[in-house]
Amino acid sequence: WLLDVDGVLNAARPGWGEQPAQGTAYVDGVAYLLRWAPSLVRRIASTHAAGGAEVRWCSTWVDHVAQLERLLHLPRIGTAFTGVDPDSRDARGLKIEAALHVVEVERRPLIWTDDDAVPLGGSLHERLEASGQPVILVRPHPVYGLQPEDVAAIEEFIAEEASRSLAATELAG
Repeated sequence: WLLDVDGVLNAARPGWGEQPAQGTAYVDGVAYLLRWAPSLVRRIASTHAAGGAEVRWCSTWVDHVAQLERLLHLPRIGTAFTGVDPDSRDARGLKIEAALHVVEVERRPLIWTDDDAVPLGGSLHERLEASGQPVILVRPHPVYGLQPEDVAAIEEFIAEEASRSLAATELAG
């Protein structure tokens, strides 16, 4: 699961029928106010802990994730890449490379949640879909971030993949 931060977890109006949590993260002496839905973060942590998906940070925050993990009360999560500043606009290419790596090199199913890098159509979308790997691409509205229906679709995707994997194992055995 390639997980972006801003516009996905960090959202101006995260909703979820609860009071948003908020906190401040610092990069090079600059303060960034973050707002998130606690229920969303708990669902991501639960999915990660249960092994339903290997969550990887795929965000301009990759070099500062320890701060995010403490702030959001998340376990240690790997990163898809490193070497990008939170103010950088250069991460889009790294995010695309990470997504392609999952489906074309690792040959694994892909969950990708990003408010601007996830393709809604076009050649990248077609390439990801044609990889032969199951793919779910979620591009939330950046003001609201991931919503309950997005996470429900992701959890359904994970359950379907687990069923397919189990069926393939039973056929092979």
